[in-house]
Amino acid sequence: MRTRILIRILQFPAAFGIVIGIALLYHKVLPVNATTVALTFLLAILAVSTIWSMAVAVVMSLAAMLAFNYYFLPPTGTFRVANAEDWVALLAFLAVAVISSHLSTRARQKAADAFARQRDVEKLYAFSQGLLESRNVMELVNRIPGQIVNAFEVGAAALFLADKQKVYRSGPVIPQLDTESLKSILARDEPVIDAANSVSFLPVRMGVHPVGSLGISGTVLSRQTLEAIATLIAVAMEHARAVEQVGQTEAAREAEKLRTALLDAVTHALRTPLTSIKASVTNLISNPSLAGAQRQELLTIINEESDRLNRLVGEAAEMARLDAGEVELKVEPLPIDHVITAALDRFRASLGSRVVHVKVADGLPRARMDVARAREVLVHLIENANQYSPPDQPITITAEASGDFVVTSVADRGSGIDDPERALVFEKFYRGKDQRYSVEGTGMGLPIAKAIVEAHGGSISLTSQRGHGSVFSFTLPAERSRSSAAPVRP
Repeated sequence: MRTRILIRILQFPAAFGIVIGIALLYHKVLPVNATTVALTFLLAILAVSTIWSMAVAVVMSLAAMLAFNYYFLPPTGTFRVANAEDWVALLAFLAVAVISSHLSTRARQKAADAFARQRDVEKLYAFSQGLLESRNVMELVNRIPGQIVNAFEVGAAALFLADKQKVYRSGPVIPQLDTESLKSILARDEPVIDAANSVSFLPVRMGVHPVGSLGISGTVLSRQTLEAIATLIAVAMEHARAVEQVGQTEAAREAEKLRTALLDAVTHALRTPLTSIKASVTNLISNPSLAGAQRQELLTIINEESDRLNRLVGEAAEMARLDAGEVELKVEPLPIDHVITAALDRFRASLGSRVVHVKVADGLPRARMDVARAREVLVHLIENANQYSPPDQPITITAEASGDFVVTSVADRGSGIDDPERALVFEKFYRGKDQRYSVEGTGMGLPIAKAIVEAHGGSISLTSQRGHGSVFSFTLPAERSRSSAAPVRP
C-alpha cells in the first residue's frame, strides 16, 4: 500500500518534468511555431492520462498552459498575456487538455472494466467446469469452497446449507465468516458486501427458495460476479442431484436385470437335472419289478444329476465368497505345466475323443499361484472351449512368458464371439446369445475364473474372431516378480 501511494505521489513531479522538458526542447534546441508546441503538450497530456490518472493529467494541463504562456506567447519570459486572443488560446488549450484527459481516462477505465469483466467471465467458466465434474451432492458441496478460493483467488470461502445445518469451508478460518453470520444472510435473503473488511455474503437460491448462503473473504468481488457464483452453485447442486437420481435409477435397473438373469440361469441350469432325477425316481416307484440293469441305469442317472446339482450350488457359493473377498490363496511357485496336466486329468472324461494340443515354451519360470485355484481357472476355460466348439475340432493350450508374468491360453475353433458380447462374457450369469438355450451351464464359470486370476494379481482376456474361434488367456505372476503373499483378496 505504501509503495502504491509513493508511486502516485512521484507521478506529479514526473509530469512537471515532462512539461519542462518539452518547453526547453522547443525553446532552446528546436525552435518551432506555437501550434506545434501546443499539439506536443496535448499529446503528452493524453499519454499521461492514459497511463496514470486524471488528477495527474489535470495538474499537467495547468503546468503546460503556464509553460506555453511563459515560453511561447509574447511577451515571452513572463506570465503576462498581451492581448485577448492569447487569453482565448490559453483557455482553449486548457479546456482541450482537460477534456481530452477526461475522455482518455474514461476510455482507459472502460477498457480496464472490460478486461476485469472478461477475467470474471473466464473465472466463472472455470468455476462452472470444476463444479460439473462432481457426480453427487456431497462431493460437490465439499469442493465448492475450494473451487471458489482457487478460481477467484480469494482468501477464504464458506458455504452454509440450510437442510444440513452445516458449514463447508476452505482457506483459513475467518471470524467474519462464522456460522451465525451465514445463517443471518440466509434469513435476510439478500447480498451484503462489506468492502471495509473485505467480506461478502450472499444467499444461494434454488429457484426462488433460499437453500443456503455463501461467505467470501479476502477479495471483494462485484455484485454481478457474486450473484453469478450463487446461480452456478444452485445449478451445480441441481445437476448433481439429477445425476445421483439417474445413477440410482440405473443401479436399480441393473439390479433388476441381474435378478432376471439369475432367475433365468438358475431355472435353466437346475431344471434339466431335476427333471432327470424326477423322471428316474418316478420310473423306479411306478415300476418296482424293473430289471436290475434298468434299475442300475436309473440310479446312475440320479447319482450323476445329483452331482451336477451339487456342482451348480457349489459354483454359486464360490462366486459369493469371491465377491465378498473371503477367499485366501496359498501361493507357492510351481511350473505351469503341472497345473495344465492336473486340469486335463480332472476334465479328461468330459473331453471324450476331442484332441487337445499342449504347447509349453521351454525355460518358463515357475508361476506364483494357489495350485488348486489355478487348476480351477484352467478347468473353467477348457470346459468353456469344450462346450462352445464342435466335437471334431481340437483345443489348444499354450503357455509362455511375458515380462514378469506367465501367460496361459486356451484356444478353440468354435463360432467365435461378436464384439458387443466380448465385454459381457465375464459378467456373472451371462451366456452367449446363440447358445444360451442349447449349451448347459449357469454362466458362472468365466466370472469365477476372472475373480481367481485377479486375486493372484493377474488378468484374464479374450481374443475372438467370428467364425474362427476364441482364445482365452490369463496371466499369473512369475517367480522372479514381486507378488503379494496370501491372503490375497479379489
